[in-house]
Amino acid sequence: MTKQSIDMKQRPWGKTGRDVSVIGQGTWYIDRGNHPAAVAALQQGLDLGMTHIDTAEMYDDAELVVADAIKSRRDEVFLVSKVLPSNASRAGTIKACERSLARLRTDRMDCYLLHWRGGYALAETVAAFEELVKAGKILSWGVSNFDADDLQEIYEVAGKDKIACNQVLYHLKERAIEHSVIPWCEKHGVTVTAYSPFGHNDFPSARSEGGQVLQKIADTHGATPRQVALAFLTRKPSVVTIPKASSAGHAAENAEAGALDLSKDEIAAIDKAFPLGREPSHLPML
Repeated sequence: MTKQSIDMKQRPWGKTGRDVSVIGQGTWYIDRGNHPAAVAALQQGLDLGMTHIDTAEMYDDAELVVADAIKSRRDEVFLVSKVLPSNASRAGTIKACERSLARLRTDRMDCYLLHWRGGYALAETVAAFEELVKAGKILSWGVSNFDADDLQEIYEVAGKDKIACNQVLYHLKERAIEHSVIPWCEKHGVTVTAYSPFGHNDFPSARSEGGQVLQKIADTHGATPRQVALAFLTRKPSVVTIPKASSAGHAAENAEAGALDLSKDEIAAIDKAFPLGREPSHLPML
């Protein structure tokens, strides 16, 4: 398969004027297995149009895996990393960013995120982000694991059109962000990045009722249940997703979901099989 054989959809990245692949590549735990295989998986993803690569300083040596994968290919990658809340003071954010840049062996990140909200004032982190933008070390910034009230608070600190994305947990069995987070992001032009789109080792089994619904739809499209799940999760134009692949074959399977369109009836069937449920009091996260 070649990159040209997949018509990978693109989505706006906040109000930055840039686009990203609707299916990107996550890297949590990617450093736990075979290093060359992990590099090959990321490179296969790039070959097939999954140019959005997400990592974080918290992910141990994942940034080093990414560095090897994007070596000599930096300009084709939309690169995202994250600062830990414990490092998110004004000075600490800048130092953390510089450490990540060194580990990634690049001079800039396309976006830099606050991994989740911690003890430092949001104004400190935002000031650091803006300083990094002015220095050209990051091209945009966003947040992760922010509920709608947290988003509103940082919006009031930062101002209009500053928050590029909110990266949140979203899979078929965990759709809490559909209540308030996605509507807030759509209203304010913020991209939603769905992490762990297959659940954390909890993808619907083929024997389950929901798994059978996915398989039936997959058979119609000559696809796989996981591809159908990715297409469902990215059915809204505000949402992109970053599944992790541990092998080149798995990366290819993920990439093919970037060209899959579901009908209204298929979306309704999945919605019924995996009901939204009530809005929780706290935003779920991993």
